[in-house]
Amino acid sequence: MFEFFKKKDKRNTEQNNEIKETDDKCDNENSGFSFSLDKLKQTVANTAKNLVQSITGAIETKEEFDEFALDDTEELLIKADVGVNTAAEITDKLRSKHSKIKPSQIREFMKNEFNKILESAGSEKINIKEGLNIFLITGVNGAGKTTLIAKLAYQYKQQGKKVLVAAADTFRAAAEEQLNIWSERAGADIIRKDGTDAAAVVYDAIKKAQSENYDILLIDTAGRLQNKHNLMEELGKITGVIKKLAADSFSESLLVIDANTGQNGLQQAKVFKEISNLTGIVLTKLDGSAKGGIIIAIAKEINLPVKLIGVGEKITDLKYFNSQDFIRALFE
Repeated sequence: MFEFFKKKDKRNTEQNNEIKETDDKCDNENSGFSFSLDKLKQTVANTAKNLVQSITGAIETKEEFDEFALDDTEELLIKADVGVNTAAEITDKLRSKHSKIKPSQIREFMKNEFNKILESAGSEKINIKEGLNIFLITGVNGAGKTTLIAKLAYQYKQQGKKVLVAAADTFRAAAEEQLNIWSERAGADIIRKDGTDAAAVVYDAIKKAQSENYDILLIDTAGRLQNKHNLMEELGKITGVIKKLAADSFSESLLVIDANTGQNGLQQAKVFKEISNLTGIVLTKLDGSAKGGIIIAIAKEINLPVKLIGVGEKITDLKYFNSQDFIRALFE
């Protein structure tokens, strides 16, 4: 029995240390969701190398777009994680008899195509209104959901908003404990009922948020694998509870994707969109990743905008995504 409590105390100590280390890195920084272009360029440097420089470097010096050059372009686009269908469509445009594009113009051509794709995916702005705003946060294990919720809670608290967190990942007690610690550090309140039905936790959280005039309700969920039918069914139940109790307050349904997963992230988005009526994507761990091309693939093939990006370990390292700045950072 005593061994059990020793293990639990050790786990809590480790979690506190992890969070303290992250929090200490803030250096009292309070930059909110804003993001400078120079910082964004640093963040997407590896993606720019993989997505832009590798293609332009291989194509720009060619005299014309013969089949070899077109095949090279398509292959490089696929390797850069823009998606097979997207790569094929872009290459078909180059292949068109009506196209007057020369290899030396490939950079400007790609820039325009990427801009069109991102603009067609919809608004990148987070939907925030007066009154209660409910955020449903989903994604597979390891994508960064818990950290995202902590960052959202912290930044909205800095804006003076009243924030409540619902610990609906009831499958793992450690997950609830970690979220509890993160919430305390962010200054947010939390609803947790270890081992109970996730939809019941969401029900109680919504009732509390409505009766006590919260501005933000952040709902954590278990890290569901997209091929687990029963778990996806439960996610559908959670969505149903939100729509039944507070449909007008359902502001965002956000899927968290690790940028390093590349095309696996695209498959996750396809399945989660069917279940939880996704409104946008949060791309975590973008800093240092060479697979940021997934942003293009999701916009084109899923028709979903990226709304937030994780760019580091600091609790303030969660930023709004701006497609125009993203394209500038890639090509400049």
